[in-house]
Amino acid sequence: MTDVNKPQLKLLLAAPRGFCAGVVRAIDIVEEAIATYGRPVYVRHEIVHNKFVVDSLRDKGAIFVEELDEIPDGDHPVIFSAHGVPKTVPQAAKSRNMFYLDATCPLVSKVHMEAARHFEADCEIILIGHEGHPEVVGTMGQLPEGSIHLIETEDDARRFEPKDTGKQLAFITQTTLSLEDTRGIIKVLHERFPHIKAPHKEDICYATTNRQGTVKQIAAMCDILLVVGAPNSSNSRRLVEVARSCGCEYSLLVQRADEIDWQKVGKPKIVGITAGASAPEVLVSEVVSAFQERFDVTIEKIETAKEAVSFKLPARLREDMAAKVVNK
Repeated sequence: MTDVNKPQLKLLLAAPRGFCAGVVRAIDIVEEAIATYGRPVYVRHEIVHNKFVVDSLRDKGAIFVEELDEIPDGDHPVIFSAHGVPKTVPQAAKSRNMFYLDATCPLVSKVHMEAARHFEADCEIILIGHEGHPEVVGTMGQLPEGSIHLIETEDDARRFEPKDTGKQLAFITQTTLSLEDTRGIIKVLHERFPHIKAPHKEDICYATTNRQGTVKQIAAMCDILLVVGAPNSSNSRRLVEVARSCGCEYSLLVQRADEIDWQKVGKPKIVGITAGASAPEVLVSEVVSAFQERFDVTIEKIETAKEAVSFKLPARLREDMAAKVVNK
């Protein structure tokens, strides 16, 4: 029923949006570890980049640390985040006889394996990614220091000079970049080094690609496009960039509904809403409700892909969960 006291608004809800399979797996690992081994469970770095998720897990019994030396001796498990860690981290855990569970997204682990294969084949390796991002730190940390060259921009690609011109070049990419981020860089690399080895399958993960695909479809239709996600979430920030590049200049990132500047929002006719891969659906619902309080809202779902991907929990955790059920 139309509310004549509120301005009319169409909300375009992007689908797919929000949690990807790697994020679901990482959160499940923390929750199941708490249920199986008891409180506390230590998590090195934010399990995923979302404050709401981290705070929820902290309330359930997770303790978040940045380094292993912050964890006291004991038999409580430590979990490595979905972004992956350098090899030195599990090595340090083993040296202290820590029980650890690795929540690295399997698609990130795939990039780690690619890097290892290139290294074994004596290739010179380029990683396309953002310096300092935990995933990049983890990937570069799979190999001896200096084995991987980081390239962030097309200018970096133009300036890059191999250390050994006799070696085969190969490149890998951070999984959470936009296709636009990498396309120009890859084009420069192929032009300069025609025989460079590319990944057998695109490294950018399916969820990143799908979420960007939906944003590309709806951006030009929207007066405003909101991405629900954290400011330190790479894939969420890329969604904002993609929306702006595709015609929706007023695109911005919000963590929760209370961050929306309603004066700036004004009285739009069409608003798009999506969410980064580490943002829970409850926060999307919160944003939708905030619009419904102020507007007479019609919701239209724009779906551009179906997702049915799931990843298994670590074998050790599955075994211990099953044993606990049997021993009850």
